[in-house]
This record gives sequence, C-alpha cells and structure tokens, in this order.
Amino acid sequence: MSIRIVLLVTSPRLPAGLLTAEAWDTVRAYPVYTGAESAQAAALRVAGVPVTVLDTDAQGFLDAIAGQKAAVWLAGPHGDMSFARQLGLRLVREPGLAELEQMYGSWDPPGARLLDAVEVMDRLASPGGDPWKREQSHQTLAPYLLEESYEAYDAIVAGDLDALREELGDVLLQVVLHARLAENRAESDRWSIDDVAGDLVDKMIRRNPHVFAGEQVTDIEEITANWERIKREEKARDSVLDGIALSQPALSLAAKILHRVERGGIDVPLPDGGDLGGLLLRAVAEARAAGLDAEAALREAALTYADAVRAAEKAGGAG
Repeated sequence: MSIRIVLLVTSPRLPAGLLTAEAWDTVRAYPVYTGAESAQAAALRVAGVPVTVLDTDAQGFLDAIAGQKAAVWLAGPHGDMSFARQLGLRLVREPGLAELEQMYGSWDPPGARLLDAVEVMDRLASPGGDPWKREQSHQTLAPYLLEESYEAYDAIVAGDLDALREELGDVLLQVVLHARLAENRAESDRWSIDDVAGDLVDKMIRRNPHVFAGEQVTDIEEITANWERIKREEKARDSVLDGIALSQPALSLAAKILHRVERGGIDVPLPDGGDLGGLLLRAVAEARAAGLDAEAALREAALTYADAVRAAEKAGGAG
C-alpha cells in the first residue's frame, strides 16, 4: 500500500503556529518531519506535536517513513523546492510507492512582501549592514526622493509599466529608509514604518466616509468635495495657500497657487509688470483657463526640442 505524503507549506511572514484547521488536523494525525529547525517546528512542539529533523535527501526521507501509512514533511521558510523536486522525481520512477500532495497550512496575505522590504532595510541600516545607509539623514536623502519620483513620473508618461513597477520600488525604498532612520532619533522624535502606515490607514478611513462610514454620495464630485472638507477640518490653516509644496517646479507651483486662489474665491489681480516672472505667471493662468497643464506642456515642448537637437547632431555628424 502506498504512503500518503503531505508536503506542508507555510508562510514565513505570518506568526509560527498560525495554521489552517486542516493543517492542524494533519500534523496531529501523522508523524511530522522537517529538514531543519525552524520557528514553525518549534511552535508545533509547543502545541504537543512531535517534529523529527531529518538532515537528508528525499530518498532518506522515504527510507525513514517506510512502513507508515502517512507522513508530513514540514517545508522550511523557503518552501524546500529542491527537496520537493527530488521527491517528485523519485515517485515518478516508482508510482506505487507513495502519493504526494501539497497542503498550504498558511499563505501570504496581500502586501506580505512589504514585510520583507522592512526586514531587509532594517538589516542594511543596522550595525554590520550598509555603512552608506547608516550615514544618511532625511536631509541627505531628500534629493534621491525627488529623483526617484521623477523617474516614476517619466515611466508613466512613457507608458512603460515594467519601468513604472521598478521605479515605484525605488520610491518605496526611500520611504522605508526614511522610516528606518527615524527609529534612530531621540525618543521624543522617534517613529517607524508602522507609524507611517498607521497614519496613512487612519487618513484613508477618515477621508472616505462613503466607504467606511456608510455616508451616501451621488457622484465623484461629491466624493472630492467631502475629501477637501474633511482635509480642511483636520488641518487648521490661516491661508488657502497653506500646505502647498513650495519646492515643486515653478510652473506647477504657480498653477497650484492659482488653483487654490480660485477655489478660495479670492480676487487678487495678477501682476501687471513686464518682468519675466510676471509674464510666466500670466502664461500659467492662461493655460489653466484653457484647461492645459503648463508644466506638462513646457516639458513636452522641451523634450521635442531635445529630439530636434539630437537629430541635428546626427545629421551634422553624418555629413
């Protein structure tokens, strides 16, 4: 009679011992083996389930369970894929020896790899890690955050979703690194990635009452109005211009100021002077009135001009 072999795979990102009811029934019913000590093996032993460590290959495991009706192989944190392949090949050569099934005792929830990112960054920014990262500060990293954000923006404009995936990872790296460095500050100023995520979750819940609080809305405009109303209630501001990111590019800064002024119903005439700054500000105002994005328009014109320059250089070189 063939042996039932259960390859039990669990998520290393969830607390050890957090298993499905089916997995608990299985490990309590059959002998459990594993290739090395792990947190999962320790949790099973604490719950009264014996776990035998077999530092061997698939054939050694088959020898150890010979004569049994069933056995469980508790896979390690990385899934023991090499062992599973060896075992599968062995059973292909001798089909009647055993029946192999894979069981997921636990699996990664959405966002689980974010835990890996936090863990890796903690190692990099801790003693014995990366000296460069340990020497950084929020101030020295600020240019990189802008640079990575611009590169993500470029990928969006180019419609390159593969590049966008990579660039968003680089933006996330900056977020995780800033949060890790904040853990080294004085206790009164200290915060962590959990504080960042917690603040974000609270904000999303507060500003979306139509999703989380049962508030009735009729259209997107009402949702946007609710968001702005809640935002104003959260942040006591003395001016409609408070909260604007002043370090953004000048054209987008001008557009944002004009937008806030219009939204606030404030009637302040644009400067009449003929200086370059005044001319550019009026150009941004005219673009907004026409439904255009001055920053994007200038960017597109600049890139088109750059293409013309390269074409002229190539033509000149060919001649």
